[in-house]
Amino acid sequence: MLDLKFVLSQFDLVQANLASQGVDPSSLQSLVKMDVDRREVIQKVENLKAEKNQISQEISKLLKDKKDASEVIQQTKEMTAEIKKLDQELSGIEEKLNLYISSIPNLVHESVPIGKGEEGNIEVRKEGTFAHPKFKMKDHVELGEGLGILNFEEASILSGSRFSVMKGLGARLERALAQFMLDLQTEEHGYCEFHTPFLVNAKTLYGTGQLPKFREDLFKIEDRDLFLIPTAEVTLTNLNSGQILKEEELPMKSTAYTPCFRSEAGSYGKDTRGLIRQHQFTKVELVRYEHPERSYEALEEMLGHAEEVLKRLEIPYRVMSLCTGDIGFSSAKTYDIEVWLPGQEEGKGKFREISSCSNCTDFQARRSGIRFKPKAGGKPQFVHTLNGSGLAVGRTWIAVVENYQQEDGSIRIPKALFPYMGGVTEIK
Repeated sequence: MLDLKFVLSQFDLVQANLASQGVDPSSLQSLVKMDVDRREVIQKVENLKAEKNQISQEISKLLKDKKDASEVIQQTKEMTAEIKKLDQELSGIEEKLNLYISSIPNLVHESVPIGKGEEGNIEVRKEGTFAHPKFKMKDHVELGEGLGILNFEEASILSGSRFSVMKGLGARLERALAQFMLDLQTEEHGYCEFHTPFLVNAKTLYGTGQLPKFREDLFKIEDRDLFLIPTAEVTLTNLNSGQILKEEELPMKSTAYTPCFRSEAGSYGKDTRGLIRQHQFTKVELVRYEHPERSYEALEEMLGHAEEVLKRLEIPYRVMSLCTGDIGFSSAKTYDIEVWLPGQEEGKGKFREISSCSNCTDFQARRSGIRFKPKAGGKPQFVHTLNGSGLAVGRTWIAVVENYQQEDGSIRIPKALFPYMGGVTEIK
């Protein structure tokens, strides 16, 4: 959430920044109007309270002098009723104001490219060796079903569309990937592993920016203030909500392997084949609390930690810097890692997102109340929060299956996964 005082004091700057993200700049005028109304009501309340205090002194004097104070007492009762009415009006204005400002996206960093959508994203670099096999590459659906390790029909009977069942070595590969990612991030990159709830309340989702704006993307538990998590970013970021940390505790680096649940609202008819866009998938998430002075340095570091997974698996990919029109609601700067999937587009191949690494600056920390006390003293400051996938396990499964396929339809296992596959080096 943006700081209201900052928005009003730097109005033109904020307006221009939001306009670059496709937000109608004129919509901010509503915020100004609500703030003016709020100030007017506050002034009226303060004036009435000051007048009431004066009259109360007058009542005391009249009573002391044993004079009739009934008329003046009635006047104070009317003032009390008016103050109560104005307080209710003020509460209504502040509720609307908070709701409005909580729906405004974060301001983007000056290094973020300007663009209207996905086509405005900038390629930062490509990594890895892109193979050119002599046979036509199959996609993961054909390969997985052919090997009997992936089944969508069974999943549709259980749950409907956009679900899958993995079996045998397919399930083992999913587990191996998750274990490999967790070991890498905890043992080599210094993240602390957590196991967090998969159900959270509305306040928690508000903290990371999913609510109120993206409610339709969530799965809600009927008659309960509980939602299925869309990502472990939600739980890991909110672990210290409402707390004041010590500066010496920064950075705080956490990771978790969880299922993720998304309704995929607005994606009807998009990516309906295979595992690309599911209602349920698993992910190893990375979250960091950072000092504001080094959060962008930490973003580059986190990006490298996510990239290392694909480097160890020897799978080609590219890094994209998201433009203003494609960046996420809570993010000030985002890098996407897009993995090469050679079986997509009928064997022509395609890059697909496998991780987003974002610096959310103090946007989420302000919503969740996560601050730190500087060593040098002074008022507590909001931490900067960062998050990234390290990686999406299902899409990494796709990447392994498609990049390591052989002409006979079998799948080689990457060397990095040998210790996790119980001696299996090939799925055939």
